[in-house]
Amino acid sequence: MSTRPAGPCGGPGPGSCCWPWRSRLSEWGVVATVKAPQPQLLAFVAHHLELGAARIWLCFDDPADPAAEALERLPRVTVLRCTLPYWRETCGRRPEKHQNRQSRNAQHIYAATDLPWLAHLDVDEFLLPDRPIAALLAAAPPDQPMLRAAPWEALHEPGEPDDIFTARQFRAALPGTSDQAARDVAFGRYAPLLPEGVLSHAAGKCLFRTGLAGFEPRLHGAFRFGARVVGVPFQPGLALLHFHAQDPLAWRERLDFRLARGAYQYNPALQAHLLAADDAGRAAFYSRVQSPDPSIRAQLAGLGLLRSETLKLREAIARMETTCI
Repeated sequence: MSTRPAGPCGGPGPGSCCWPWRSRLSEWGVVATVKAPQPQLLAFVAHHLELGAARIWLCFDDPADPAAEALERLPRVTVLRCTLPYWRETCGRRPEKHQNRQSRNAQHIYAATDLPWLAHLDVDEFLLPDRPIAALLAAAPPDQPMLRAAPWEALHEPGEPDDIFTARQFRAALPGTSDQAARDVAFGRYAPLLPEGVLSHAAGKCLFRTGLAGFEPRLHGAFRFGARVVGVPFQPGLALLHFHAQDPLAWRERLDFRLARGAYQYNPALQAHLLAADDAGRAAFYSRVQSPDPSIRAQLAGLGLLRSETLKLREAIARMETTCI
């Protein structure tokens, strides 16, 4: 389990909201298009404020969401309600696909912010650095357009106390032909359905350097002057903890959407398998992939593909509401 020194406000890491490691050229913010329960939004905000985010923009996909009013009371949080007039002003009309709405919101904030760096995340994604994010940004070469955070997918933890996003073990993504043996360990007979070695995405997420001409942030990367930005490796010491399917009930509730319009539509083999499976078949898939037994977890840990982290999100919310802001 990683250990991070407390900042002077009592926060749990070097990027806590009062941490003095701060430079104008390494300030950063977060933009997210959100549609989630209020406790999840609070956890997302509290965590990233403690890491040192100077500003968080929450673009509410449902402009009538009552959580918007509660979140906009928080300092360093800007709430945008994505109404039809907002979309007309931003890009002419409301994009039909939620992925396109996410990208458009990120591009809108990217063009408007005066912060030097901007992260584009989902509400179930939590950055986790091994030193202050400001230090990572300050060390980036001046011609590097973005930092990429490698994804670690949260596993189901039976019996764990509720922490809004509840997990303490995270499995690395396993893309590429050289990782086939590790995929066999991680997924067993379902390995052929997961060639990228992850249930959600293997691309991770990015912090983008702002002010670049012709630059367009996207969900997992960027384009510049119409060409995809390539050649930027994952940043050492910067992880993305992804709470994609750590809750079996929530996973089943969202499964039909993910198969039809979400991430699983881009994996035809997985999509076909889950569409054909009955409830028992889907439960067996989830159990093997997202709730592996201790022996499998031990094997993954031995390969360096499993990490243990405790975010203590409820405590972060309490600190946000009482001391740090």
